[in-house]
Amino acid sequence: MTEPLGEAVLVLTNRLDSTADLVVEHLNDRGVPVFRCDTAEFPTELTLTATLADRWAGVLDDGHRTLDLARVRSVYFRRPEEFRLPDGMSEAGRRFAAAQSRAGFVGVAVSLPCLWINHPARDADANHKPWQLAVARRLGLDPPRSIITNDPGAARSFAADLGAPVITKSLGAPVDTVVIDPTQLDDSVRLCAHLFQEWIDKAHEVRLTVVGDRFFPVEIHAGSAAARVDWRTDYRSLTYRPTAVPAPVREQVSAFMREFGLVFGAFDFIVTPAGDWRFLEVNPNGQWSWIEHRTGVPISHAIADLLEKGSTDEGHPDRHRGSGARPARRTRESP
Repeated sequence: MTEPLGEAVLVLTNRLDSTADLVVEHLNDRGVPVFRCDTAEFPTELTLTATLADRWAGVLDDGHRTLDLARVRSVYFRRPEEFRLPDGMSEAGRRFAAAQSRAGFVGVAVSLPCLWINHPARDADANHKPWQLAVARRLGLDPPRSIITNDPGAARSFAADLGAPVITKSLGAPVDTVVIDPTQLDDSVRLCAHLFQEWIDKAHEVRLTVVGDRFFPVEIHAGSAAARVDWRTDYRSLTYRPTAVPAPVREQVSAFMREFGLVFGAFDFIVTPAGDWRFLEVNPNGQWSWIEHRTGVPISHAIADLLEKGSTDEGHPDRHRGSGARPARRTRESP
């Protein structure tokens, strides 16, 4: 066995993550040791041996290199996948093995007291859109008027009170925003929770990528009717321009990041014709490489800077609030 890597950056993501590649390349250029792996590789390709002393210590071994768990400088938690288990296992056996793997592998990993971008527990908390909206409202980020309901009558009443167009968007998996006709809402609304919001007139939108205390705001200008409703539906029509964040918004976003314990966040804002910034949502593990490619804003450098520096306990929660950590399920990746 080779000498375990120490003072290394642990990168947890899938093998085809080209966004993580950009950060790893910067770290390699700087001579920073990197141990990249995917939770999907455990237990068939990765071996974990951890012993509890003052904290968990031991090694992670991929068959080529080993990582000293006691000397991890930082962790980049990007887009890891679910555990890939051997063929031929019974369904009950697969469920048991996956649960044990999550409790063991992920449990040891999330206990590492180092800088995380982002810690999975904090990432999971911030992914709750209703929680985001409540915090944004309290901090003055002025999200749209909203209702979450499975009652079509309540949704119709909400729309009538607004006296303005209404949109609906997913509370979970990425689904395109849709402008709706409230009179067409029927009992299918009762099948799950729905988020309905007021339509806000926009001059343009802003994707604000926050890395630590560095802000990378970029205007997104829609070039088609579909993109004006949801710019993710028509990337080819979009134009981009770096911009500046108003001082009050910057302070509110910084407070939002502290509230959830985030080190990274991809925020979406509408900017109204009057110049007001209105919060839409944050993706705590959002995509950013296309923004860097289109505008040159150095997001990958900023992430590599933090990972290289590392720091004990930063980005690591004192307590886990709400959802526990787990590998991200492979779905359509959301920007």
